[in-house]
Amino acid sequence: MRIDHPFSPIYDEHSKILILGSFPSPKSREDGFYYAHPRNRFWEILAWITKTTKIPNNINEKKLFLLKNKIALWDVIKSCDIEGSVDNTIKNAIPSDLSMILKSSNVRQIFLNGGKAHGLYKKHWPKYISLEAKKLPSSSPANASYNILKLIADWNIISPYLR
Repeated sequence: MRIDHPFSPIYDEHSKILILGSFPSPKSREDGFYYAHPRNRFWEILAWITKTTKIPNNINEKKLFLLKNKIALWDVIKSCDIEGSVDNTIKNAIPSDLSMILKSSNVRQIFLNGGKAHGLYKKHWPKYISLEAKKLPSSSPANASYNILKLIADWNIISPYLR
């Protein structure tokens, strides 16, 4: 089924890093925001890394959390054919236009949430963007080989960029 990305990117002129996922899950599309599946560890990981005592709970809290911590958030794909929430079923992907974020923010490092985001980024963007992009292990519950402590340890490479 062909689906267009339903959300706008989150960023402002103070954003220092850009985290890119692949494409919103059905639960995220249903709830109207990124990483909405209750077992996705994205928000918990970032709360630990930023030393935030309360994990953001609703859309407004999540947006404020990202902006306060100078984190821009979007996805590599603008539209695609996808079955359910399985990244491996993504076909006919059209990449998102990252230039508006990069031109109007202070982003100096791009991080990719998982292998599919990394592969799609490498396919569509390296010849246009001079920033290095670093692959992070997926925060998805499908990445069962990584417990939360291992994810936090690996994702902690973003910390120096937020200072």
